Amino acid sequence: MQEVLFQIMPLVLIFFVFYFLIIRPQQNKVKEHAAMVAAVKKGDEVVTQGGLIGKVSKVSDEEVTIDFGNNVNIRAVKTTLAHVKS
Repeated sequence: MQEVLFQIMPLVLIFFVFYFLIIRPQQNKVKEHAAMVAAVKKGDEVVTQGGLIGKVSKVSDEEVTIDFGNNVNIRAVKTTLAHVKS
């Protein structure tokens, strides 16, 4: 019985290390990004994952319209926003 416990213990230890060092921080980043995307409003300056910078001119449930100047407006999915500057 002790042999089985000693064989399983390293696997359990590895799981806990992965959970606290990799999985849990990633879940926190996902929650922070979701909160940031949900808080986007008209007039915010945003950076897309492609590196484009512009101002939000319209917000809908799943999309934002971003004004890049010179009458260039692009519709983008909210989840593709990398950073929001108020």
